[in-house]
Amino acid sequence: MKQEIIPVEYIHQRIFLIRGQRVMLSFHLAELYGVETRVLVQAVKRNIKRFPQDFMFQLTWDEVEVLKSQNVILKTEGRGKHIKYLPYAFTEQGVAMLSSVLNSEIAIRVNIAIMRAFVKLREMVSLNKELAKKLEELEHKLSKHDKEITTLFQAIKELMIQSTKEKIKRRIGFV
Repeated sequence: MKQEIIPVEYIHQRIFLIRGQRVMLSFHLAELYGVETRVLVQAVKRNIKRFPQDFMFQLTWDEVEVLKSQNVILKTEGRGKHIKYLPYAFTEQGVAMLSSVLNSEIAIRVNIAIMRAFVKLREMVSLNKELAKKLEELEHKLSKHDKEITTLFQAIKELMIQSTKEKIKRRIGFV
C-alpha cells in the first residue's frame, strides 16, 4: 500500500466541531492542497451551486474569536497575524465536493487522505460511544455487586459477633 501523502493525525488536528458539525477550515484546506486560501475560495465561489449550506458555511466573527482563543487561527507573529476575511468551514461532504472543484493530482490525493481521516474519526466516535455504554453497564453491575458484597460482609460480621458471645458464655470444665 502506498504511504499516505499526509498523516491522518495531522488532518485530525484540523477537524473542528463548529455548529454541531465536524468541519475543516478554508485556510487549513488550502494549506493541505498546496494553494493559497484566496485561490481555494475563488474556486468555490465560481462553483457555488455545488456548496449548499450543509456542505459549507462562513464563520461569524464570534466563532473566529473562539477559535483564536483556542489557538486554532492565526500566527502569533509576523504576516497573517490579523484576519481580514471570515474563513469558510467545510463539512465532510463539502470537502468531498472540493475534489471536483480543485482538479489536480495533489488535490485528489489530499482529498482521499481527508476522507479517510473523517471515516477514522467517525469510527473512533462510534467506538467511544460503545465503550461508554459498556462502562455504564459495568458500573451498574458493580454497584449491584457492591450492595451484595456489603450485605455479605455484614452477615459475616454478625456471625463473628455471635460466635464470640457464645464463646464467652460457655464455661470450660465439668458441669
